[in-house]
Amino acid sequence: MSKIELKNAEGKAAGTVELDSSVFGIEPNIPVIHQVVTVQLGNLRQGTHDTKGRSEVSGGGAKPWRQKGTGRARQGSIRATQWVGGGVPFGPIPRSHNRRLNNKEIKLAMRGVLSGKLRDNELVIVDDYGFEKPSTKQAVALLKALGLEGKRVTLVVSDDDIYTYLSFRNVETVRVIGVGEASTHSLIDNAALVLSSAVAKKLEEVLA
Repeated sequence: MSKIELKNAEGKAAGTVELDSSVFGIEPNIPVIHQVVTVQLGNLRQGTHDTKGRSEVSGGGAKPWRQKGTGRARQGSIRATQWVGGGVPFGPIPRSHNRRLNNKEIKLAMRGVLSGKLRDNELVIVDDYGFEKPSTKQAVALLKALGLEGKRVTLVVSDDDIYTYLSFRNVETVRVIGVGEASTHSLIDNAALVLSSAVAKKLEEVLA
């Protein structure tokens, strides 16, 4: 079991919490993490990029000049790819960037990210966020108490913790997500990862 200091809503020490070493104590597999993040970013792309080929651009129905006798290179259309305003050769067309990964790779990558965050002291476990109503002021005060003011923070909350979500969503440096939205990319793309103790246990249940 791995141990980490537990913080309370005031940012003070509230004991320690034991974390499952199979989730928070493994050696990160960097190639798998890179592959999973690349696929997840690709799956976010809309794939609506498009360019026109020479058959799609307008104009160019006649030869710009006769084949021989002008002293210039022969040309068949002003919409050929070498002309300004011509078609684009081998340009992008609408397509899907989606790729699939097996669940073992996804879970291994997430376990590696969580273990790396713990090893690099970029993981903070809070006993309870303590929001009884939405309050951005209280959210900023909590970040300051945890020593995370001004840092890029990913804060993971329970899917039904609406007050905490509403409190942090307007803080510029914080990305707040539900535990059901957690992915390898969202967990690694930050300078500090903040979890509640309930969220940490939920991740252990899913990833162990």
